[in-house]
Amino acid sequence: MRILHAIRSDGFAGVESHVALLSRAQAAAGDEVVVIGGDTHRMPAAAGPAVRTLPAATVTDVLSAVRRWAVDADVVHAHMTAAEIACATALLGVDVPLVVTRHFARSRGSNPVSSVAAALAARRVDAQIAISRYVADSIAGASVVIHPGVEGSPETPTAAERERVVLLVQRLELEKDSDVALRAFAASGVASQGWRLDVAGDGAERWRLASLAADLGLADSTRFLGHRSDVPDLMARAGVLLAPCRVEGLGLTVLEAMGAALPVVAVDAGGHLETVGAVDGAALHAPGDHESAGRQLAALVADPRRRDAYAADLQRAQRTCFTPEHQARETRAVYRGVL
Repeated sequence: MRILHAIRSDGFAGVESHVALLSRAQAAAGDEVVVIGGDTHRMPAAAGPAVRTLPAATVTDVLSAVRRWAVDADVVHAHMTAAEIACATALLGVDVPLVVTRHFARSRGSNPVSSVAAALAARRVDAQIAISRYVADSIAGASVVIHPGVEGSPETPTAAERERVVLLVQRLELEKDSDVALRAFAASGVASQGWRLDVAGDGAERWRLASLAADLGLADSTRFLGHRSDVPDLMARAGVLLAPCRVEGLGLTVLEAMGAALPVVAVDAGGHLETVGAVDGAALHAPGDHESAGRQLAALVADPRRRDAYAADLQRAQRTCFTPEHQARETRAVYRGVL
């Protein structure tokens, strides 16, 4: 099958990683795959040499590339609203199916103009995929739920081999509830046992969070690492991951932690219910409840055997339900349905 993925982006975050992993798995299954969009260095590296990648930093870039490459494609697969609009426009009068993946639990469009354009573009869509049941239940139209997959780590250290590090990996924006993670770390009291909090990510909230860390007495036990390209290495060394965002569509970072056998303390909301929440005895807390999150964290820190057992359960769930190969098979079924 000849597949054309499109995303209006010159960066590389969760959605771009999703596209790269899916396209790599599709190419490994024998499909011819072209990806439009994503960071010009990181997308080719993540998608692999069998996938052709093209830059597309603007809607016009996506529109032009889709017009050129769609004539040789069996299906066009758009990711996020800007790419949906560009693909729907480029495919007017072209007999190629358009499949879209909805990555966020919200309506299309960030302003009235884009919302109208997105509504018009949606008429051209032949099938809609949602990355989680949470997303599917939050958006308009019928969706097929296909969970994203990640590559698991073949060898993972035990709790005794890991550093005394609590890890937070996410964009530092208001909707991510990063302050809950800092307050949970403070409430847990594990800093007095030699544990530190490493915050990997950047955003508008960074300086406010740094000030909060100082106010909570965590200045000496919290490191703001900024954007990092070595997250797998951080996960291989850390002892626990915090996932406080209540509106996460699914959470690739959490899936990566599960694949790395890294214990996760997550909010009992959003897509986390379908990942961490699928494991018996998961360490979950109510949205915004940093006291509960702190107790969950303290309990895991105090019990290395529990951390290892919990980590093994999380990794087993990832390897069973959240692999790129499984995602590619389920996505192929959607493609076949519209061809």
